[in-house]
Amino acid sequence: MARVVHRFFLADVVVLVVAAAAIPASVEAAASSQTDALLAWKASLDDAASLSDWTRFAPVCTWRGVACDAAGSVASLRLRSLRLRGGLDALDFAALPALTELDLNDNYFIGAIPATISRLRSLASLDLASNWFDGSIPPQFGDLSGLVELRLYNNNLVGAIPHQLSRLPRIAHVDLGANYLTGLDFRKFSPMPTMTFLSLFLNSLNGTFPEFVIRSGNLTFLDLSHNNFSGPIPDMLPEKLPNLMYLNLSFNAFSGQIPASLGKLTKLLDLRIDTNNLTGGVPVFLGLMSQLKVLDLGFNPLGGTIPPVLGKLQMLQQLSIMNAGLLSTLPPELGNLKNLTVLELSMNQLSGGLPPEFTGMQAMREFSISTNNLTGEIPPALFTSWPELISFQVQNNLFTGKIPPELGKARKLVVLFMFGNKLSGSIPAALGSLTSLEDLDLSDNDLTGGIPSELGHLSHLTFLKLSHNSISGPIPGNVGNNFKLQGVDHSSGNSSNSSSGSDFCQLLSLKILFLSNNRLTGRLPDCWWNLQNLQFIDLSNNAFSGEIPAVQTSYNCSLESVHLAGNGFSGAFPSALEMCKTLITLDIGNNRFFGGIPPWIGKGLLSLKFLSLKSNNFTGEIPSELSNLSQLQLLDISNNGLTGLIPKSFGNLTSMKNPNTLSAQETLEWSSYINWLLYSDRIDTIWKGQEQFFEKTIELLTGINLSGNSLSQCIPDELTNLQGLLFLNLSRNHLSCSIPKNIGSMKNLEFLDLSLNELSGAIPPSLADISTLDILNLSNNHLSGKIPTGNQLQTLSDPSIYHNNSGLCGFPLNISCTNSSLASDERFCRKCEDQYLSFCVMAGAVFGFWVWFGMFFFSGTLRYAIFGFVDGMHCKVMHKVS
Repeated sequence: MARVVHRFFLADVVVLVVAAAAIPASVEAAASSQTDALLAWKASLDDAASLSDWTRFAPVCTWRGVACDAAGSVASLRLRSLRLRGGLDALDFAALPALTELDLNDNYFIGAIPATISRLRSLASLDLASNWFDGSIPPQFGDLSGLVELRLYNNNLVGAIPHQLSRLPRIAHVDLGANYLTGLDFRKFSPMPTMTFLSLFLNSLNGTFPEFVIRSGNLTFLDLSHNNFSGPIPDMLPEKLPNLMYLNLSFNAFSGQIPASLGKLTKLLDLRIDTNNLTGGVPVFLGLMSQLKVLDLGFNPLGGTIPPVLGKLQMLQQLSIMNAGLLSTLPPELGNLKNLTVLELSMNQLSGGLPPEFTGMQAMREFSISTNNLTGEIPPALFTSWPELISFQVQNNLFTGKIPPELGKARKLVVLFMFGNKLSGSIPAALGSLTSLEDLDLSDNDLTGGIPSELGHLSHLTFLKLSHNSISGPIPGNVGNNFKLQGVDHSSGNSSNSSSGSDFCQLLSLKILFLSNNRLTGRLPDCWWNLQNLQFIDLSNNAFSGEIPAVQTSYNCSLESVHLAGNGFSGAFPSALEMCKTLITLDIGNNRFFGGIPPWIGKGLLSLKFLSLKSNNFTGEIPSELSNLSQLQLLDISNNGLTGLIPKSFGNLTSMKNPNTLSAQETLEWSSYINWLLYSDRIDTIWKGQEQFFEKTIELLTGINLSGNSLSQCIPDELTNLQGLLFLNLSRNHLSCSIPKNIGSMKNLEFLDLSLNELSGAIPPSLADISTLDILNLSNNHLSGKIPTGNQLQTLSDPSIYHNNSGLCGFPLNISCTNSSLASDERFCRKCEDQYLSFCVMAGAVFGFWVWFGMFFFSGTLRYAIFGFVDGMHCKVMHKVS
């Protein structure tokens, strides 16, 4: 018996030895498999420089971003923000059976998310957010039974959210925001009782409030914002989701009143329901939710007043009821909000004054009550009570009185907007103490006095606008010595007794400069072109004079827009602009520049879209090189002394050949106040009979104005190639010949003025084909014949359009086209025909004479025959006579 036991003992030992020998081999094989898989994936990436230590010469568990478990298997890949480029198709997920975490957040991965990720059966956390993944979310994700966290936000994912996700038994965190997900069928979703965090923001989801969300009772964070959800906010929300701490339903189409049941969400800290269609006023019950820290109700047609009970929200840090149709005064009780850091009540119909009790908001950082009807003075004590203030915006109200010098106590102020009020007095020198200030706008007030020299202490100032005031005196000598401006505006309505000095030349960081609509005088300093970072400059409508200084040293021009119109500048065309290869807008009209238009404009300024040289003293011919400006949309060189022909090559102006249109998105962007504030381009030209300014929408303005010169000969037929033109003005020249027959091909013309020339012949019938034509002037020419009828021409019933063309007849003139009144095209043509017939008869007689004379001279037989015929006739005649 003992021998038997011994035998079995030896067998067990053998088995254990064999098993022990097999374990290292198995581990080694597994390690080799995962190493091969990761290296093969690395090789497929376009940019894997950050994974340089992924080599066979180092253990896989020591590689960057790789963590292993006790058995040496890869358990975690954390490759966040490594600028990796490529896809996931080449990664063999089956080789990583122990992987519990995959974090590729903030890289450049592209392509579809492979369904094979579902082979990672141990995966608990998957983060593919902030990449460029496209396609749909694989339904196979529903097989990841251990998944707790799923982050796919900020990609290009499309299609429906797979309902299989709702069967994940352990899922707690789901973030699918900032994609293009659509077509969600909530009926297929099961409740997700383990989920505490759900974000679907910024997609294209629609329908009513998702029912499966209401049934996921442990949610603490819910973000459905920036979608197309509609209908009422469910009244049962607090009952079903009692643990909510964050609720964001903003930027949807929810309607109805804010349900009173929300007051039962006793744990709610952050409530954002702005930008919907909610009505019924600001509910009083909100003032009883004492735990609230953030409340945003803006951009809803709520109406009503601001409930004073909101002053009881002692924990409140942010309150925004912007653009909500409020018809109210400012409740003094809001001054009790000692923890409030942000107050946004702009774009309502608030009236009354600023309550002095607001000094109690001691934590205030961002205060905005712009675009209301608030009156009275701005309490000085606000600025001594708000030491943390960084933004104070009270623009577009009816505030009066002086700017409080106490503003200088708000040392952390970055933004100060007080424009569009009725503030008076001078600019306080105390503003020079605001050394953190970046944006200062005091325009559109009744300010007087000078610009305080203390503003030179504002070393971080990037934008200064003082337009539309009555500020006087010189520009301070020390302004510009110590600070870097990106935008300066002393425009519109101000006066200065001094010309712009060399101090501006110290503003080497200057990007945007507005000095327009002032009374600034003198010459530009020679060092002006030292401002090599300038992108936008507007000196228009002042009294500057003299020549534009030439470039003294090497000049790296960054200018994109130059406005010098409405001054007294003289001399030749500014040569310094030849260096400005990025120039888009150039307006130097209404000055005293003289000489020729330089051909280098068409050779070097190839980015030009808008060129206005009007009302100067330019002479010579129009350089044909201007036709090289393929992006040119507006050319105005009217009211000069130009001579010669209109270049035929103008028919090659590419951007004028097709109509310019803006998308709805571009139109929306251009109407943005922020864009206008930072950059506002404009140009003025004669449009539909009067001078008008075009801002922003100049992108849609396409036209040519050559009027008021001494141009001669014919209108080139090639101009009719410019089918994108909205206006064409060639009036007040010496143009002759006829109107091009193909003028009707310019289908987008709204304005056509060919008056005060020497044009002759008939009006082309094709003119009636221009359905957009709104203004037409062909007066004071030598046109004749019947005026074309039909289509748009029938609406142009003013006879003055054709005044002083003695040969025209028909509507709208009181001259019928009869034979007796044929001072028209027909009479002109008959005269031509008579002259033509006379010329033909004369030519025939002369030709016949020489033919007969030649035959008579060279042919003897013919001579004898003729002489015999003449003698015979003579005999017969004498016989008859006798």
